[in-house]
Amino acid sequence: MVTHHSHQQTRILVQAAAAACEDKKGEDTRILELDPADSGLSDFFLVTSATNDRQAVAIADEIEFRLKRDYGVMANSVEGRRNGEWILLDYVDFVAHVFLAERRAFYDIERLRKSARPLTPEEFETELKHALADKTREARSKPAEAKKAPAKKTAKTATPAKKSAALKPAKATKKAAPKKAAAKKPVAAKAAKKAPAKKTAAKARRTK
Repeated sequence: MVTHHSHQQTRILVQAAAAACEDKKGEDTRILELDPADSGLSDFFLVTSATNDRQAVAIADEIEFRLKRDYGVMANSVEGRRNGEWILLDYVDFVAHVFLAERRAFYDIERLRKSARPLTPEEFETELKHALADKTREARSKPAEAKKAPAKKTAKTATPAKKSAALKPAKATKKAAPKKAAAKKPVAAKAAKKAPAKKTAAKARRTK
């Protein structure tokens, strides 16, 4: 399964891979920030040179080991390890190229990627530090804004609660009125029924 990382995470992985190249004495290490319109899936190319095939394999092994150990990330594919002239480690979001010096000059992928922005590991590290500092400042400013927002909302929701409480007694008095009227009706009906009974009793006495 291919896993994509955020741009910030990818930059951290590239920096770690560049540090592995430096530790294994890779020469003329460069990071190419690729143009999105021309890069396909990858955001960066890491390019370094080795003086012999054993050193090339050692650099490639160190990149793989460090990224797996420190970040739990494994290469999607590795090519060219057997002959050691050009080892390609594909991490999807970036690709590391470990060349023998003469092979690098022959293929010259830096020249082929004219739209890419070349950076030294030191320049790349400086940019990464600035980006991380900006992200930290944004993260700290967000909680302060979030605390202010709920206070305003609770103040607004308090007024409708008072209005609804004031309306409830009015509804209760309207409903109570029909109940009293309904209670009086049966009394009138009983009185009407009793009246004819008295009249018939008076008539019966007269006839006697």
